[in-house]
Amino acid sequence: MNGPELLQQHVGRLKSRMGKFFPGEQRTVFRGHDLHTALKDMDWIELYVFGITGRRFSPEQLRLMHALWVYTSYPDARIWNNRVAALAGTARTAGSLGVAAALAISDAHIYGRGNEIQATTFFIHTRIALDAGTPLEKCIEKEMRTYRRIAGYGRPLVNDDERIGPIMTLAETLGLHQGAHIQLAFEIEQFLLKSRKNLRMNYGAVVSAFGADLGMSPTEFYQFMFPSFLGGMQPCVIEAAEHTEGTLFPASCADVLYEGPRKRRWQPTIESPADFTVDHLWNLQPSTTQLNAVPHSKHDHGYHTKHPLSSAPTQAVQQGCAHLECSWPGQD
Repeated sequence: MNGPELLQQHVGRLKSRMGKFFPGEQRTVFRGHDLHTALKDMDWIELYVFGITGRRFSPEQLRLMHALWVYTSYPDARIWNNRVAALAGTARTAGSLGVAAALAISDAHIYGRGNEIQATTFFIHTRIALDAGTPLEKCIEKEMRTYRRIAGYGRPLVNDDERIGPIMTLAETLGLHQGAHIQLAFEIEQFLLKSRKNLRMNYGAVVSAFGADLGMSPTEFYQFMFPSFLGGMQPCVIEAAEHTEGTLFPASCADVLYEGPRKRRWQPTIESPADFTVDHLWNLQPSTTQLNAVPHSKHDHGYHTKHPLSSAPTQAVQQGCAHLECSWPGQD
C-alpha cells in the first residue's frame, strides 16, 4: 500500500521504538529504559552510542570511543571544515549556524564521513570474503575496480598520519588492538606498500576498522563519528569572533581570477528610466524577448535570460524586476 492510504495511517500518530516523553508523569523512556533512573549514571558518549546501537559497551570500549574523537580534534581554522566554522565567527553569525555548516561539510566523501562509510563497508565485506577463502589481492582488485581507490589509504600533504601511533598505543593498553578488522587494516597497508602503490593507512582506516571491531554497522559508525571534529571547531569560532570582523582569510581582488563575461550595459528601447514600467515587458514580442540583467548582488556573475513572456503580469516577474539593476544610456 502506498499513496494517500498509507499516509492516512500515520496522520496524528507516531510509532517509535526509540523512546517517548510522558508529560505530567515525570518520565522519559529512552530505548526502553527510564532516562532519569536506569540511565542516569551514563556519561554523554555512552548514552549517545547506546541511542545509536541499542547496545551497551565495556568501559575499555567506551574509553577507545572517546579517544577516537579526541585525537582528531584539531583547532586549526585552515582545515576545510574548521574554516567554515571560523568564517561564521568572523562574520558574527550565530555559532550554531556556523558549527552546523562545518559539521555538514565534514561529510566529504574523500576524507570525511563518507570515506569512513566506504572503509567500514570494505573491511566488513573483506573480512567475510577472506574467511570464505578469497585471497586479499582479489578483494583489493574488486574494490579498486568499483571505486578506483581504497578508502582510508593515502593522505593529502603527508603520507604518514600522526594520529595512528597514539590511538594504537591506547588500544593496546585497553586490549583492543588485535581485533580482526584492525589487523586487516594493517595487512591491507602492507599489501599496498609492497605493490608499490605507496599508500599508507590514514586515520579514517583506523577508526573505521575499530568501528567494525566494536560491532557497528557502517550506518551506526557514521552516526557515531558525526560529531568527532566538533572539539576543534568551537575554538576556531571563538578566536575568529575575538578578532576584528571580516579579517579572517581576506582575499585581494588581484587574487581573484574571473573568467566570466566582460562588463556590459543593457540598452533599453525607452529613452529614460522615468518612462520604464513593468508594462513595457508585456509589450515585447515573445519570440524576441531578451533581458540582459545584472543581479542585485554585485558579487555574483551577470546572467542572460531568454524566454517568452505571458500576456499578463505575474507576481513572480514583478518581484524579479525589483532585483534588476539597469544601466541606462548616459548613466554610469
